[in-house]
Amino acid sequence: MGQSASTSRRRSSKSAAGISSAAAGPDSKNLGEVTTDLDDSTTENDYTLNLPDECLACIFQSLSAGDRKRSSLVCRRWLRVEGQSRHRLSLNAQSELANVIPRLLLRFDAVTKLVLKCDRRSVSIGDDALILISLKCKNLTRLKLRACRELTDDGMSVFAENCRNLQKFSCGSCRFGAKGMNALLENCGSLEELSVKRLRGITDGAPAESFGPGKAAGSLRVICLKDLYNGQCFGPMIIGAKNLRSLKLFRCSGDWDTLLEVIADRVDGLVEVHLERLQVSDIGLAAISNCANLEVLHLVKTPECTNMGLKAVAEKCRLLRKLHIDGWKTNRISDDGLIAVATNCPNLQELVLIGVNPTQLSLDKLATNCQNLERLALCGSETVGDAEISCIAAKCTALKKLCIKSCPVSDHGMEALAGGCPNLVKVKVKKCRGVTSEGADWLMASRGSLAVNLDVVEPELPDASIDEQELGGADIPSVGGQSTDVNIASSSNGRSTSFKMKLGSFSGRSLVACTLRRWRSFGSSSRNNLGRS
Repeated sequence: MGQSASTSRRRSSKSAAGISSAAAGPDSKNLGEVTTDLDDSTTENDYTLNLPDECLACIFQSLSAGDRKRSSLVCRRWLRVEGQSRHRLSLNAQSELANVIPRLLLRFDAVTKLVLKCDRRSVSIGDDALILISLKCKNLTRLKLRACRELTDDGMSVFAENCRNLQKFSCGSCRFGAKGMNALLENCGSLEELSVKRLRGITDGAPAESFGPGKAAGSLRVICLKDLYNGQCFGPMIIGAKNLRSLKLFRCSGDWDTLLEVIADRVDGLVEVHLERLQVSDIGLAAISNCANLEVLHLVKTPECTNMGLKAVAEKCRLLRKLHIDGWKTNRISDDGLIAVATNCPNLQELVLIGVNPTQLSLDKLATNCQNLERLALCGSETVGDAEISCIAAKCTALKKLCIKSCPVSDHGMEALAGGCPNLVKVKVKKCRGVTSEGADWLMASRGSLAVNLDVVEPELPDASIDEQELGGADIPSVGGQSTDVNIASSSNGRSTSFKMKLGSFSGRSLVACTLRRWRSFGSSSRNNLGRS
C-alpha cells in the first residue's frame, strides 16, 4: 500500500511528461520540459506525499461522506486510497447498476458493509448482479437489501455460498422465499443478526416452508421479524438459536402464545424482547417470565396482555432495566401491574407508559423502590396531573429525563419540578394544554442548566367573518386577542415552535390585511369605472 515520496514524484513526473509529449506534437520537447518543471514544483509543495497510504486512509475515515467524495477528486492517489479505505457502500439498486458493478467494485475493493436500495417504482437488480457482487466482495460481513424484488432463491443461494463470512443480514420488501433464506442460514455460520421485513416469497403458494435453524443457529444473537404473514415459519430458527439474546416481533400474524412457550423453554439467554401489535396474551407473558435474565421488555399495542401477565414477568424477571408499555387505552394494565414492577424490579432505569393510566399510588411505589430510575415518559395518561408530577419531583432523585405528553398537567406541575429531581437535565412537555410558555420560562429561570422542550398548543383562529364597518381600515388585532410573542428559553425544538407560532400569526394578520386592501382597491376602481361610464 505505502510508497515513498520520491517514488510518487518520479511516477507523477513521468506521467505528466508522457501526457504532455503526446498532446504537443513536434514541439513537445520544450513543452514537456516546462510541464515537468511545473509538476516538480507542485509535488515539492505536496506534503501529503510524505504520508504513507495507511495514514492518509485514517484521515479519510474521520471525514464526512461529502468531504470524502470531494477529497477523492484532488488527485489520482487520493482517489485510489479513498476507494481502498472505504468499508461501507450504499448503492441505488436499480437494474442499471449491473452495468457498472465491475468498475465500481474495482475501486471500492475493501467493502465489508453493503446497502442495496431500490425505489418501489423501479426495476431492481437481479440474480446476476448479486452473484457478481458476491464474487467481488469476498470479505462482505453486512448486507442490507431494500425492495430488491427481482432477486430469487437461486441468486440468494449462490450469494450465500460465496459470502460465508456474513455477520449481519437485513432484507425488506424482497420476493425470494424459504429456499434462499435457508441457504443463507446454512452457509453463513457466523451470522449474528437477522432482520426480515415483508418477505413476499413466503406468502405465495400453499403451506409455508419452515426456516432454519442451519449452521447459523449457534451464532445468532439478534432476530427481528416485521410485517410477516407467515412469521411463525421462523419458529424452528428461533428455537434453534441457543445463544439468542434479542427477539423482536412486529406485526406478525398468528397466535404466538404457544410458540413463545417453546422459545422460552429452549432459549434461556434472552435479554431483550419486543412485542408489537402481536396476538399474544398473558400466557405468552407467563412464558417470557421464565427468561430470568430479561432486562428489556417492550409491550406495544398488545390488548390481550393484562396486569396478570405483567405481574408474572415482574416477579421472575428481577433484572428488568427498561420497560415500555403502550396500553392502547384499553386499561388492562394499570396500578396493580405497575406496583408489581416497582416491588420486584429495583434495577429499573427506563419506564415508558403510553395510553396507560397510573395513579399517584403506583407512581409513588415506583419512585420509592426504583431508585435508579433515570428516564420516565408518561404519554396519553388521563390520570397524570399536577399531584402525580409533584410525587415524581419529590421522590425520583435519580431522574434525568422526563417526557410528558397529552396529560392534564398545568404550570403547578412545572413549579413542582423546579424544586425536585436534582439530577434532572431535560424536560419535554407536549400537547399539555395546562402548561403555558410562562410556566416553562419560570422553570428555566429556576433551573438554569435544565433544558425545557415545550410544544405550545396553538390557539384556534378566530372567525374569519368581518363586518362592513371593519372594511374602513380598522386595525387588525392579533390572533385570538392575545400576544403571540412566545419566548421560551429552552432547547432548539422549543424555539422553533415559538418561531412557527409568531410566523403563523404574522402571516395570518398579513393575509387578512392584504385581502382588505384588495377589496378596498377593487371597490374604488369599480366606482371610478361607473363614474366614467
